[in-house]
Amino acid sequence: MAIKREDSARLRRKARVRKKIIGTEALPRVCVFRSNKHIYAQVISDDQGKTLAAVSTLSDDLTGVKKRNSVDGAKQIGLALARICKEKNITRVVFDRNGFLYHGRVKAVADGAREGGLEF
Repeated sequence: MAIKREDSARLRRKARVRKKIIGTEALPRVCVFRSNKHIYAQVISDDQGKTLAAVSTLSDDLTGVKKRNSVDGAKQIGLALARICKEKNITRVVFDRNGFLYHGRVKAVADGAREGGLEF
């Protein structure tokens, strides 16, 4: 399967951003991925190579969200991620937009996480 031009541009942006952003145990990285149908967010410690928390529109917690591929659904993802991080005593994170533009659903995830109590 060939990589589309848009995907290769996103991968170049992703590599450029990832050079600067590294998640540690004290300051983990929040990585956001969006597809046409769903949105995913993970809290990652690159030192350990582990995912500390993950939530997506496919999660059982978000059964009440009607429009999963909308900005409202993305904000619910951010709120749910902040709630999980608070349970695991994670308060400060660094945001990785994963090559996507900081606009729309990606921005909504960040705003929801901030509203839930995470500090970027």
